[in-house]
Amino acid sequence: MRRQLGVGLLTKIARNGGLMNSLLPKSAYPSSILKPDWSRFHHQRCLSEYSTLSRSNLWKLCSSNGGRGAIRNGGLPSSLLARRVFSSALLQGRSKFHAAMGNRRLFSSFSLDHRRRRGSFFRRFTADGVVLGLVATNVAVFILWKVADVSFMRKNFMISVDHILSGRLHTLITSAFSHRDGFHLFSNMIGLYFFGTSIAQTFGPQYLLKLYLVGALTGSIFYLVYQAFIAPSIYRDDLRGVSHSRLPALGASAATTAIMLLDIFLYPKRIVLFELILPVPAALVGVFIIGRDIMRVVQGDREFSGSAHLGGVAVATVAWLQKRKGRFGRF
Repeated sequence: MRRQLGVGLLTKIARNGGLMNSLLPKSAYPSSILKPDWSRFHHQRCLSEYSTLSRSNLWKLCSSNGGRGAIRNGGLPSSLLARRVFSSALLQGRSKFHAAMGNRRLFSSFSLDHRRRRGSFFRRFTADGVVLGLVATNVAVFILWKVADVSFMRKNFMISVDHILSGRLHTLITSAFSHRDGFHLFSNMIGLYFFGTSIAQTFGPQYLLKLYLVGALTGSIFYLVYQAFIAPSIYRDDLRGVSHSRLPALGASAATTAIMLLDIFLYPKRIVLFELILPVPAALVGVFIIGRDIMRVVQGDREFSGSAHLGGVAVATVAWLQKRKGRFGRF
């Protein structure tokens, strides 16, 4: 039954004009008299079926006289030619893919090497190295106050509203490394050394450096806001005609306050030496520091800037809340 059906089908195909006539509908011919251009039709069909190949491979595959294994009588090319064409196209695509991946690997390896170099640079910092480096910087600026021009030091190592308005934005940070009084320097460096060492050992030296700089910047901003907007409306006659915008400030108190209070918030039951003499729980020292700075703000920040210290308190509070939320080493 299968053989007879095949013979009948081949006879019908031959009678109707061949294989291609049986595959195309009659409406495809403009007239029954005109015969279709099979070479052109097959060329377009090849272009549509093998559009992913290059132009040269398409010409070899679809042209009637294009190289060995040419298309004969409108039929498909031999399996050997098709295999060669597709394999060459595959090799071309593979080479382009490897070239693209090689460039990608080159770029990724470059960025990875850059990150490694940057990480290795910061890994050179140690806890003691960062703490001692901050202390040494403060001591160096203290010595500059003794040997350098005083007007230069006031313009570049003290913070005030007028300095910021005149464009000395660097004083937001440089004032946090500046001390003129020896006892002021000693008290800040003692707190920085003991509490800073604890923070650096817990979170790393990079974290300590960031905490110091952010505490210094926030303290300067708190001081400027207080002197520009709050103090003029509350304390008008205390300065004897001197504008609040001209009042300068200096010192690392805001930065050391941020470091000290973060350590106190983390370890409130730890015993510390209050004023280097009396052993008390760290929580009591934290209450004393915050209460003292609030009283200084209420009294008008006459000698010590409680507003700048409260900026350090704010930074320590934010860092402690981040710690509680699980963002252990971030700041």
